Amino acid sequence: MNMNAIRKILAVLLPVLSIGIGPATNFLCAEPNEASFAVMRERMVERQIIRRGVDDVEVLRAMRTVLRHRFVPREVIEQAYDDTPLPIGYGQTISQPYIVAYMTQIVHAGRNTGVLEIGTGSGYQAAILSAIGAKVYTIEIIPELAKAAALRLKDMKYKNVIVRCADGYYGWKEHAPFDAIIVTAAAGHIPPPLLKQLRPGGRMVIPIGGPFMVQNLVLAIKDEAGGIKTQNLMPVRFVPLTGR
Repeated sequence: MNMNAIRKILAVLLPVLSIGIGPATNFLCAEPNEASFAVMRERMVERQIIRRGVDDVEVLRAMRTVLRHRFVPREVIEQAYDDTPLPIGYGQTISQPYIVAYMTQIVHAGRNTGVLEIGTGSGYQAAILSAIGAKVYTIEIIPELAKAAALRLKDMKYKNVIVRCADGYYGWKEHAPFDAIIVTAAAGHIPPPLLKQLRPGGRMVIPIGGPFMVQNLVLAIKDEAGGIKTQNLMPVRFVPLTGR
């Protein structure tokens, strides 16, 4: 076979070989398409959330529609709908889907309720609250996370969410009282300012306990006279509530 013939064969084969190698490599690290995410999201709701007793129709609708994969870093995007918390940087995590759904249901968050969230993180819990029609005030102490979450929520058209960078221990008295308060970081005790900012008849859910201790998810309910009743719900593990 002469050199011209060899060149012609290589001219045909090399593009084919390149195509074969390129997509195979990209496929291993490629993100699933939106249809794949939709299947994973439905599986998450059916297997992780409904089976554990969450039955609020609006909460389930929000869990089915909010794109959790948009709230996690690219390197863990394949795990976005797994039954686990995931790191989001700065020593913080996004809570596991079941906990997000359960906390939303247990405080009776719903349409037109005013909800204070302490610990915005990547913005996922705020998005769920927004999707059920609540007016959401969310506080994040880490500036980088607060800024990123605000931009993300705005880009995703969650218009009923206001993000503030501040120490959540002290709440947000300008917008108090709140119908519900959700705290997504563990504290050693229930912060008194948050109890004060809870509306009579309102409900707050908060993990209580140190980072190396058994934590309990606690429900606090304020009665019409301002008294507080608490109930331990379940053992949990959250990152600690930090202050300046």
